[in-house]
Amino acid sequence: MLSYYCEIVKSVANFFNQECEKMAEQTRPAASRRSSANRKPKKNQIPFGFITVAFIVVVAILLNMNSTNVAFFWITGTAFGFILQKGRFCFTASMRDPYLTGSTSITRAVIIAFALTTIGFTAIKYGYSSAGLPIPGMSYVVPISIATLIGAFMFGIGMVIAGGCASGTLMRVGEGFFMNAIALVFFIIGSLWGAHDFGWWKEFFISKGPSIFLPDVFGWMGAVLLQLFVLLGLYVLAEQYEKKRGSSH
Repeated sequence: MLSYYCEIVKSVANFFNQECEKMAEQTRPAASRRSSANRKPKKNQIPFGFITVAFIVVVAILLNMNSTNVAFFWITGTAFGFILQKGRFCFTASMRDPYLTGSTSITRAVIIAFALTTIGFTAIKYGYSSAGLPIPGMSYVVPISIATLIGAFMFGIGMVIAGGCASGTLMRVGEGFFMNAIALVFFIIGSLWGAHDFGWWKEFFISKGPSIFLPDVFGWMGAVLLQLFVLLGLYVLAEQYEKKRGSSH
């Protein structure tokens, strides 16, 4: 008897399921139905993948004949580009998405990357310092002034309008986005122009501010802990912001 009632319930459920599918098909826009019917099947990308890998290997071998370093840069650059594209890792998206979509997943990924690089680079710099050797990367400890704030603000606006920072633009050019190809052209023009006039900017604006190297102020351990604490606070704020935006929709 129980199995009999189960069959009746199953039949009724199937009936309503079929009716709902018919109603959904009828209410679906005609353009959507035509696009689904006319949609071409996707091409098999596996052969193109093998061809690309073979091309990368052949180029690496040819480059290695002249310079091992160039071949190494070719391999690591290709691997970095592949990871960047598959991970959709973009500094622009980390700043833009919280305001547009409320998502902070990429923002938190960037914060984690900053935390890992903070530990790694501090270990390298501390190793050189404790050995009495010149600390690598000190040329990047540059003065901070109002020019830094203005330049960061202008670059932030530009990369959002362009749809990507330097790495994101290169990634999307490789994917075939024409607008990012235009952005890349003007990115190069702007970089060359900036390099040409950099001496003037450095003399009259950049050099006017102080240069701050955190280990000189707080010590090596203090600098690392301070930076990790700030990054942890930003991570928590980003997570709470996403939950608040999600609950408000």
